[in-house]
Amino acid sequence: MTTTATAIGIGYTDRLLSDGEIGSVLDDAFADWDLDNKRVLILIPDGTRSCPLDVIFPMVYERLADRVDLLDFMIALGTHTPMSEAQIYDRVGIDAAAHQSQYQKAKFFNHAWDDPEALTQVGIFTKTDIEELTEGAFNQELVVTCNRKILDYDLLLICGPVFPHEIAGFSGGNKYIFPGISGSAAIDFSHWLAALATNYETIGRKDTPARRVIDRCASLLKIDRRALCMVEKQGGLAGLFAGIVEEAWSDAVDLSAQVHIEHYDHPFHTVFACCPPMYDDLWTGAKAMYKSEPVVAEGGRVIIYAPHITQISKVHGKTIEAVGFHVRDYFVKQWDRFKHYPWSELTFVTGVAGRGTYEDGVETKRVEVILATGISEDVCRRTNISYMDPASINPADYQGREDEGILYIPKAGERLYRQREK
Repeated sequence: MTTTATAIGIGYTDRLLSDGEIGSVLDDAFADWDLDNKRVLILIPDGTRSCPLDVIFPMVYERLADRVDLLDFMIALGTHTPMSEAQIYDRVGIDAAAHQSQYQKAKFFNHAWDDPEALTQVGIFTKTDIEELTEGAFNQELVVTCNRKILDYDLLLICGPVFPHEIAGFSGGNKYIFPGISGSAAIDFSHWLAALATNYETIGRKDTPARRVIDRCASLLKIDRRALCMVEKQGGLAGLFAGIVEEAWSDAVDLSAQVHIEHYDHPFHTVFACCPPMYDDLWTGAKAMYKSEPVVAEGGRVIIYAPHITQISKVHGKTIEAVGFHVRDYFVKQWDRFKHYPWSELTFVTGVAGRGTYEDGVETKRVEVILATGISEDVCRRTNISYMDPASINPADYQGREDEGILYIPKAGERLYRQREK
């Protein structure tokens, strides 16, 4: 077992943790934390994040239920679609009967980012604060809000995985608060800050402008914060780190960088990225592009293969269809035209489009992104993205052709593919 000043954890690159090792981390961490008679809110991921939460949930519950006064769980949705009761039960590995008989102390809630009544203001960053945080990129006030239910608890425990991430560099940690349970202002701000840096330069980096803003937002909360940061691998855990949020997250990132990033000596002209069913719209399935863009050659293409995806976004589709998929500078150089749209939605379309230029009214994309999904050809044309009929594709045709410059990714969205830095 390894420890830092505040974090306890175990991690391996060549094997998975046993249940005994997971339990040992939990026992050591919980013995060290002030938990008796506390009101505890645990933030957990929705179904778009792979991790063995069905293993962790009963182990955490068993150790805390008799010690704490409240043991509640909130889905850190950000702006994702709320989960049904059945989906939540499946996520934590129980059913309604088990909830009533074995886990009756646990209550489950979805975050509601777009309901003002569900939010509370936790602080304000002045223009000077923001200018300092963003190294001069922005000069504006930022009102920070998050789910008001945090006022009902003594301890906020983040329990989720860490992966390379297009906005924060790596997911997890305080990102489960901002944007996980925050209001739209902090979500939009951190996302557009990442868009300006570009996904290409952000993803898989430990220190990013958006991560600095996220951590500063979390520091405004007047509640004790702890984390159980998981490093998922092959359906199990390669690592688990517990402690003060920033320390546990940092240790998990160091392992994730070894487990979740695949390096190649050369780029590929074609990436065929298969989206798994856990991504049910392009808003989540676009990770297939984010995670593969760094290994695509100039002028190459990414084929996102997902016949099950039939819409761009359940929540944000209207704006996205209005503005279309364009590179960052298309928006930056026409900012007065686009600045009133939600910035997180502008961030999404620039991330899907990838890097490129916009000069003298001409947009040039570095990579062609092709949707081989259930989204119609008409919608693709109207939103400025390429289309392939998924029925015309045999995924096996793209397998085993790396020596021809074709990379096949069977489960795209979590592992990062990058050209080795020389």
